[in-house]
Amino acid sequence: MPSPRVTQERPAAAGPPGSFRSLREAWVALAGLSAIFLFEMMSTTVLNVALPTIGRELAAPTVALQWVTNSYSVVFGALMLVFGVVADRLGRRRVMLAGLALLGVASLAAVAVTDTGELIAVRAVMGFAAAMTTPGTMAMAYRLFEEEGLRVRAITLISTVGMAGLAIGPTVGGFVLSFAPWQVLLLVNVPIVALAIIGIRNGVPADDPADLHRAPADLTGGVLGTATIVLALVAPTLFEDLGAGSWAPWATVAGVVVAAVLFVVRERSTPHPLLDLALVARPQVSGGLAYKAAAGLANAGLAYLVTLQLQLDWGWSPTLASVGMLPQVVVLIAGGPFVHRFVAWVGIDRAAWISAGSVVAGLAVYTLFGNLGYPWVAVALVFVAAGMRVVGAAAAVNVLNGLPRNRTSTGAALVDTATEVTAAVGVAVVGTVLAAVFVGNVAAGHWSPQQTEQFREAVTVSGTVLTLVSAALVGWAMRRTRRAAGNQRESEPTEASATSA
Repeated sequence: MPSPRVTQERPAAAGPPGSFRSLREAWVALAGLSAIFLFEMMSTTVLNVALPTIGRELAAPTVALQWVTNSYSVVFGALMLVFGVVADRLGRRRVMLAGLALLGVASLAAVAVTDTGELIAVRAVMGFAAAMTTPGTMAMAYRLFEEEGLRVRAITLISTVGMAGLAIGPTVGGFVLSFAPWQVLLLVNVPIVALAIIGIRNGVPADDPADLHRAPADLTGGVLGTATIVLALVAPTLFEDLGAGSWAPWATVAGVVVAAVLFVVRERSTPHPLLDLALVARPQVSGGLAYKAAAGLANAGLAYLVTLQLQLDWGWSPTLASVGMLPQVVVLIAGGPFVHRFVAWVGIDRAAWISAGSVVAGLAVYTLFGNLGYPWVAVALVFVAAGMRVVGAAAAVNVLNGLPRNRTSTGAALVDTATEVTAAVGVAVVGTVLAAVFVGNVAAGHWSPQQTEQFREAVTVSGTVLTLVSAALVGWAMRRTRRAAGNQRESEPTEASATSA
């Protein structure tokens, strides 16, 4: 007989974890989870449109404006892994609801902001809250179903809503600014948070206490892991602001290496690690993370280069440049209904490497032919968008399939962290090559013919480096997952014989 406490925590509309047999049965939960992903995708793009307005009203220097965006991204990326581990210990639903409540309060606090320091603080708190909620989104969607096909469809549905938010964010921001103050852009989060809370409370079952990870917390590992990710995310900003000739970016990179080594040593030596490296080394887990890392690296590099090319090399206006990105937007949004069919057709493992390979192929097309005209850029954008549309769900399901059920939030956090860090690395590679090759201020525009050639040389060099590294990651992941699948097939006859005996 269930205890009263468990009965109170679990809404009547929600069954036990893994009990839903269709997306329709789980629609309340999926609506709440989709609202969280909608916030994550809109939170940065919707505010970017308002940065010039914020700069004027708050008399903010360029560096301060940059940290209005970066404070959210750095805190969010740095704490995802820690909160993924915390959620697996304290309860995924409980941590997510606490994060949503904090997010709502931080969004309301935007009304009282009077200077950039306060705005940066508000954005940092929002990043903290997002780190509590976002990794759990994928983990919960995975845990609602037992069938792999439903898991893929659920994650695809949630990501489709997020992609729509990413696409409409700048448009919504521009529309709101035409008749309302910029603070309203952060208040938009409040109804989204309310929808998410309603969906999670009424559609997602509370965690079974027996299904939580009960090992003691590794505080030292948490500090070292967070420091590693913070430094990895800050380094690209320093390269962009100070240039590769400054000591600070390289000192930060050295800090990343030292913190990462200390983290690995700590996790190998402590009896209760924050992150069990033996689990990460499992073929499905490490392979899935490598696919996600390859896609994140290639996509970030391409997005950064295309943005510079359209507006600064070709002289397109911001409006025309946004139109130039439409092939990617259309594929990201319209491709949602086809993801689960593709995965069902080729299988989850093939879907992961094909989609990651498509992203890498898109970057390769751009590197080789992007300077020949916009049609080649459009082809590259389509390849990347098609791959990103699938690899998110396929790689995530691969990772979560390879982990115990009491580590799903940790696995989801690993996937998101791999994306954030490799995206930062991709931008850092492009920025470093540009700083080394391009003479002058890239953002100044009105380039001389010599500067145009330098930019195109930087595109070739950085694009080639990122393509080769991303392709190597895909190749390594393919080899690792195929070898594991072969070993599994070889063990099946032995297991069958043992059962018969």
